Amino acid sequence: MPKNYQLDKTDLKILEILMQDAKRPYTEVAKKVNVSQGTVHVRMTKMEEAGILDKTTLKINYANLGYDITAFIGIYLEKSALYDKVLTKLKDIPEIVSIHYTTGNYSMFLKIHCRDTNHLKEVLHDKMQQVEGIDRTETMISLEESLDRNLKLTN
Repeated sequence: MPKNYQLDKTDLKILEILMQDAKRPYTEVAKKVNVSQGTVHVRMTKMEEAGILDKTTLKINYANLGYDITAFIGIYLEKSALYDKVLTKLKDIPEIVSIHYTTGNYSMFLKIHCRDTNHLKEVLHDKMQQVEGIDRTETMISLEESLDRNLKLTN
């Protein structure tokens, strides 16, 4: 399947329904879109092959699992050429859930989950700041996530 797969209105409706609840059965999606279950399955497969669908994941409420701190870390690299080397080391830190290569003040911007402030301190001091190539970090603790949504797709 080519990477330039063109989405149509049916694809967009299927995606919209599944973005709200990825566990919804294809039979139910098919009824809402007025197509067969097989059509939903074939279109989902085509979108996956085209790279439109990357992966299906669960949305975890980390606070309910004892991870009460969500923080964002801005990383200043000693040299931007060290990005790949630093990235490789940061991927080994399990508390880090996303890493972005950014423009602006920071070279990298991360999201992490920790049990408490002591755990956060441990991750910052004992893990992240020991990575060769990191000059310094800035930490912002999230007080509340007020919005987390998928992009509204239009055709």
